Amino acid sequence: MRTPLRPLTRILLARQRGENPDLIERENLDRRHEVLREKTQVRASARLGLLALAFGCAYVTIGVRMGHLAASVPVEPVASARGAEIVAQRADIVDREGRILATNMTTHALYAHPKDMVDPKGTAKKLAEIFPDLDAAALERRFTDGRSFVWVRKVLSPEQMQLVHEIGDPGLLFGPREMRLYPNGTLAAHVLGGYSFGAEGVHSAEVIGTAGIEKAMDARLRDPAEGGEPLQLSLDLSVQATVEEVLAGGIGMMNAKGGTAILMDVHTGEVLAMASAPTFDPNDRPSPLVDKNAEPADSPLFNRGVQGVYELGSTFKIFAVAQAMELGLVNPNTMVDANAPMTWGKHKIKEFENHNYGPLLSVSDVIAKSSNVGTAHIALMIGPLRQQAFLKSLGFFEPTPLELIEAPGAKPLIPKRWPEIVTITTSYGHGMSASPMHLAAAYTAIANGGIYIKPTLLKQTGPAKGVRVMSEKVAAESRKMLRRVVTDGTASYGEVEGYEVAGKTGTADKPKRSGGYYKDKVINTFASMFPASAPRYVLIVTLDEPVNTLGATPRRTAGWTAVPVAAEMIRRVAPLLGLRPKVEPANQATLTAAKN
Repeated sequence: MRTPLRPLTRILLARQRGENPDLIERENLDRRHEVLREKTQVRASARLGLLALAFGCAYVTIGVRMGHLAASVPVEPVASARGAEIVAQRADIVDREGRILATNMTTHALYAHPKDMVDPKGTAKKLAEIFPDLDAAALERRFTDGRSFVWVRKVLSPEQMQLVHEIGDPGLLFGPREMRLYPNGTLAAHVLGGYSFGAEGVHSAEVIGTAGIEKAMDARLRDPAEGGEPLQLSLDLSVQATVEEVLAGGIGMMNAKGGTAILMDVHTGEVLAMASAPTFDPNDRPSPLVDKNAEPADSPLFNRGVQGVYELGSTFKIFAVAQAMELGLVNPNTMVDANAPMTWGKHKIKEFENHNYGPLLSVSDVIAKSSNVGTAHIALMIGPLRQQAFLKSLGFFEPTPLELIEAPGAKPLIPKRWPEIVTITTSYGHGMSASPMHLAAAYTAIANGGIYIKPTLLKQTGPAKGVRVMSEKVAAESRKMLRRVVTDGTASYGEVEGYEVAGKTGTADKPKRSGGYYKDKVINTFASMFPASAPRYVLIVTLDEPVNTLGATPRRTAGWTAVPVAAEMIRRVAPLLGLRPKVEPANQATLTAAKN
């Protein structure tokens, strides 16, 4: 019970004595505060004691652990809990026939415990002899500066491992691990990309993708839920090898700086082959260029098929014609103004080598003769807004949705403003830049009957769904015009007996980094499809700065450079694709009877 501050008995006695009763209340209040103060001090002292005890225990524990670590031999920790180990397994990558493109190989890492080494100086010297990229003096410093653990080599070949064994120093140790192996060397290097190590220890290392499809599909390749199921690509190993071989030979013959080739199935959007040159070996991926003055395309890591954004020249002309036919503005026989040069404001539109195909040309002849002026007049009929909408439907305003980590960054270069002069120049492939992969997808829409299909590097199980961008009739008429380019026009060297090639050449002046264009450097492209009567494949070949010097005078147009290279590719890959040549029936009048 609480003691009252003004007890009645004391109050009455104080009044009888003539004392002040308030003093009694003040005295009792002081006494109560004193009791509370004593209780609070006891509680605070207990808490401070417990806190000091906790800190003391923590310091003792840390001190004991530090002493234990200082006295123990340094070793790599080994995970004991299930699921705590580094996941090193990575799924294989195979082509459409199941042939290995990338797989894993068990190897070893080399590390050292310098305190256990008998002869650090001699060991460093012998290791430098085995691994020429190591510096003996630097290695010796690392062995003798007091370190407990030193990485020497993350990956060893069996031969190198044996040579290290023969050194015989107990301070050199090996740890098993997996590495990525590309058994075909440079084949499909720009598609595969490459790998590196993520989290790593001496007993295992995490293999991660660094570029190409290895990086883009990294989560899929490392997903344990996939059960190690290989990632199957749309590439055909045999076709890819042939395309790369012909491209490399064509670049050398045409004195080109580089080039790319893309082969696509028109019904599924599958990329059966994609080559870029110069190339590299993903087993020994080179370092990126560090020279600020160098062009990105100077690096062998640069994928010209996806990252190369170029003005694709006259290959764009068929899009203007196809759209005009779709809108009902023209038909193949419509006569259009082709009188050159054409003046538009302060600009003059000229033909190649100042030809004049006018005064009039049929729409079909505009494509066959590759008339800039005729195409410009057709584009003006369409107008800027409708032209932009059609090119957007063909995928030219966005990066290609390809399964490569480099694809999203390769955005087409689109003019900020779109006046009528841009409509004119864009119609024949100048002033707007896109990648050869963009062009392949757009030509696929013409080849398959008017449906735009997104390109893919993954094997498909059947025809892909797409978006219709033109009618079947317009697509068929466009194919006939492209066939005429080969039979009667600028791509005569593209004819491959038995395979009805159709296509369009494109020669574009190469832009300077400082502005303007080179007069003697071009980007040449041949966009083709075969067989023209019922296309199954689209092939794009682009060469950087080619010059055909086989004749009396150097020639730089696509008809003399990219077209012969594409024709040789078709001649060699068509049988690999299962296409039988179409044999023309012999003329009866030329037959001669013979008797055995």
